[in-house]
Amino acid sequence: MSQPRVDIEYCTVCNSKPQCLELAKTIREQIPEADVVCHSGRRGSFEVQINDTLVHSKLASLAFPEYAEVLERVRDAQRGLPIRPVAQQPITDCVIQ
Repeated sequence: MSQPRVDIEYCTVCNSKPQCLELAKTIREQIPEADVVCHSGRRGSFEVQINDTLVHSKLASLAFPEYAEVLERVRDAQRGLPIRPVAQQPITDCVIQ
């Protein structure tokens, strides 16, 4: 099994850092060997990459990912399986202008 790397870009204007920290905590609790990084980025963003593969883009979907699905994709990456996109939650609290 490999050590998956998860990169989460969040929007500080939208105050989505708490969601980033929550997702990171969920991943670390379930997959302690995962390398999870949260960092501030573009306005309206909540972009999730696993091993440099984009699995979710709030910029494209205007929604947050289902955390359980992100966790499943991290497990897939850990097992060496193909990394697929995740579904979204219909939650938006930041408007891109």
